[in-house]
Amino acid sequence: MNPTTDPRKFLEHLYAVAVRRALPLHNTAAHLPAQPKGRTLVLGAGKAAGAMAQAVEAFWPEDAPLQGLVVTRYQHIPPRPPGLTQRIEVVEAAHPVPDAAGLAAAERMLGLAQGLGPDDLMLCLISGGGSALLTLPAQGLTLADKQRINKDLLRSGANIAEMNCVRKHLSRIKGGRLAEACAPARVVTLAISDVPGDDPSIIASGPTVADATTCADALSILKRYNIAIPGPVLDLLVSGALETPKPGDPALANTHVDLIATPQQSLEAAADAARAVGLAAYILSDEMEGESREVGKVHAALARAVAVKGQPFQRPCVILSGGETTVTVRATAAGAPGGRGGRAGEFCLGLAQALQGQAGVYALAADTDGIDGVEDNAGAWVEPATLSRALLKGMKIDDYLDRNDAYGYFSGLGDLVSTGPTFTNVNDFRAVLVL
Repeated sequence: MNPTTDPRKFLEHLYAVAVRRALPLHNTAAHLPAQPKGRTLVLGAGKAAGAMAQAVEAFWPEDAPLQGLVVTRYQHIPPRPPGLTQRIEVVEAAHPVPDAAGLAAAERMLGLAQGLGPDDLMLCLISGGGSALLTLPAQGLTLADKQRINKDLLRSGANIAEMNCVRKHLSRIKGGRLAEACAPARVVTLAISDVPGDDPSIIASGPTVADATTCADALSILKRYNIAIPGPVLDLLVSGALETPKPGDPALANTHVDLIATPQQSLEAAADAARAVGLAAYILSDEMEGESREVGKVHAALARAVAVKGQPFQRPCVILSGGETTVTVRATAAGAPGGRGGRAGEFCLGLAQALQGQAGVYALAADTDGIDGVEDNAGAWVEPATLSRALLKGMKIDDYLDRNDAYGYFSGLGDLVSTGPTFTNVNDFRAVLVL
């Protein structure tokens, strides 16, 4: 594949390679634990949970007992391979704002965890998106409260660690509480990381992992982003009554976590694919955070330096990065919140604005789960003619940035990247090609 003849097709190929590296069927077998003397119960949540359950079923001995329940996002159950017997129930719920289906699934999981003995195994399948899908409000909170708080967090600009700190302390199942409920059984968690730094306690708010954050930390975050919570719950946080299990808690002594796919592994796979066709490839980081549009501007400055000055890299090359950026949704001129599109689209808006049509620079940014924010696209595509084509249609990029409308901008140009659900999730994928 020649990147100079069809840059978009080439970058879409790199994205596909990155996603393929993170698919559960390619990564699960080597991490499965030994069969226990007693029962094996599978529980889990996340955008990849359905695919992870199928992978466990494919590799778990057919004559060994296996049962369980996982919850994934609506329309994220992959097609079942011919001949594969379903032993783990897969249900669907809403993401990124939780719904009653997610609440019902979490209640059932906590019930299934009760009564496990020391000879039993709980195999937990966790991936990004699990925080919203596995919702079980703390004492004094309703589902409506959780939905409103979740929406406020998503629009606030808080990073994923901050959001999940709050979520842990407002939940009866996150922050190690699911593992606590399984004691004294052995708990093995297979996780697909979607967070900067691959911290298992942050992935899906760590339902089986001890939590080092505190009620005081959650209170500080709520105050920082002006997020209101009901008075009785505020009192419980202040008193420490909603504290999570901490490192060293004996109830979590028999737990283990394995990361079966990470953002860095996917970026390395994409870099190898680029090098295979003779193109230099550079990975900036798999842990990038910050406002999406600002991260886009930084990538643009780097790409322009390469294109114009040959520094710090010689062109032609592709520059790769990952992580989880944020979008602070601003009010529109009418006073209502804006926001159509997600992190990848907003990155592309900031990138295109800063590139100002720089010759020889092309880019693709997409979420590896195939869904950017709450729309139906994975991300977007930028080329040197992006701004000029938009202006011919009367579309000014500043207006779209002002109202966080990446979806409207790139759909108007026919430059959305649409894949449908990929059944995995290792977060943002960004590739900038400089020819």
